[in-house]
Amino acid sequence: MVINTALSCEQLEERLAALHMVSLELVQDISIDSLLDRIARIACEQAGAAYATIGIRGEDGSIERFISAGIDEDQELSKPSPPINLDLVDAIADAGGPVRVMDIQTEFGVSAFPEQGSRIVSLLGVPIYLGQRNLGQIFLTDKLTEDGFTPDDERVIETLAAYAAVAISNAHFYTELRERDRTLTRSNQGLALLNSLASSLASITELDDLLKTALNRVMNYFNFDVGEIFLKQEYQNTLSRVVYQGAVLNSVWSQPEFTLTEGLVGRTARSGKPAIVGLHYYQDPFLSNQALIDAGISQVACFPLTSRSEVLGVLSIALNRRDPLDDMDQQLLSSIASWVGTAIENVRLNIQGRRLAVLEERERIGMDLHDGVIQSIYAVGLTLEHARLLLEEDPDQARTRINQSIEDLNSTIRDLRAFIMDMRPRQLFEENLMDGLQRLVKEFQVNSLLEASLSGPAEGLENLPDHQAIALFHICQEALANVAKHAYASKVEVMVWTTPDRVLMEVHDDGRGFDPDTVHLALGHGISNMQTRARNVGGDLEITTEPGKGTTIMAWVPHVRDPESTDQD
Repeated sequence: MVINTALSCEQLEERLAALHMVSLELVQDISIDSLLDRIARIACEQAGAAYATIGIRGEDGSIERFISAGIDEDQELSKPSPPINLDLVDAIADAGGPVRVMDIQTEFGVSAFPEQGSRIVSLLGVPIYLGQRNLGQIFLTDKLTEDGFTPDDERVIETLAAYAAVAISNAHFYTELRERDRTLTRSNQGLALLNSLASSLASITELDDLLKTALNRVMNYFNFDVGEIFLKQEYQNTLSRVVYQGAVLNSVWSQPEFTLTEGLVGRTARSGKPAIVGLHYYQDPFLSNQALIDAGISQVACFPLTSRSEVLGVLSIALNRRDPLDDMDQQLLSSIASWVGTAIENVRLNIQGRRLAVLEERERIGMDLHDGVIQSIYAVGLTLEHARLLLEEDPDQARTRINQSIEDLNSTIRDLRAFIMDMRPRQLFEENLMDGLQRLVKEFQVNSLLEASLSGPAEGLENLPDHQAIALFHICQEALANVAKHAYASKVEVMVWTTPDRVLMEVHDDGRGFDPDTVHLALGHGISNMQTRARNVGGDLEITTEPGKGTTIMAWVPHVRDPESTDQD
């Protein structure tokens, strides 16, 4: 192929027009490698060069890749590589513009093709600029004619470089968009997994089911080969394996438990940060190294299961795929591990809540039995005690007391049976609060032989909610029982009154009083039961007492009264 050393205006215009048509195809090529190859071949054809090399610069300005081409594929395969090296690239770049020389060896001291003997090898170097940014260079070597590259060649290749700059920029931009789209798609898939996982875990109340579900979803999404979950034991510094999934080997680790100072699992739990090991995992003595090698495992990773600032466990995974976990995978796994940690804490709190509910129910049952059945039995005991004293002095009265005790015991048995049936004491029956209190006071007076009185409103308590009336009823029952057992009093007064937003009850005795600082040692649960009952219905209870001066118990519950009713003392 022979190219004239000088072109006429018509020939130059024809070449530029052809180059323009080619450039329209260049901007449609979105593959950077394919694009650079086409630019190199077009440059060879347009300038009549044996070789063309495209050097592309990265963001830091350094050459990151070379693409070379010959005038045709046969020539490219039959000749050595073009005489372009980094020293020559830097030398041409320092020129700041096109470089056109007749002999590379003379100008730059580079021996082009030593095996072919010493011969002249020409060069044309043209930078590829997009605005002020240097994207790379076009290097043409070994002009097919002996005259070397001409100014017309330089002009044509400069035009090609301008077209190439736009095409290369478009290809880079498309590659970035495609990478962003891939990243966005992965992010959306990760968010969908997190959302689905959070919804699934939120409805699980058993810890084993939660851990198995979480591990199974992670394994399926990432296509991991092995997965394990270690949980930190409560009040201990050890982690135990609780869930395992994987068919390629029996275990990643040589032991099922770790302290916070042992292996990758322990270090992950201690630091609260993910830890990943690759082909050098054999350096960890706690790994089942030979089994991992036989299974082709290439990477082992641990992620902390965190909740707030506490590490509850560790998610351990192993994979044998060639591509390792990238930053996005690691971020997603860290987020999943945090979700699982939060779900574990919620399940544990739910379990603790159920345990607490059982304890509270036991406490309530004990309190109801204490305030109801036990107090009734105690009252029967007082009656029988009095009957024993009357056996010799007044046998008829003693018989009456014994008959009354039998009725009271039968009533207590009925209450106990009803309590067992629905776990609710039925002490008020169909009575209102004042009628129930009146019954308590009469029973107390008969059983204790103490002077007792009740005062309160005849109306205004009809719409008092049952749970508040029952609370005041049991508080009065407990207070009267305490007076009978501990006060050594001669007189007891029970007073009820109302305000626009409260119902108040006061139980006052003239007994010996007590020291509030030691009352819990002497009176058992009576005081705390009364306080609990009042607070459970939104009220409160106050105790005023002094040794030798009696005791006053003031209890109140909230109550919105009918505005037309009037208070009565």
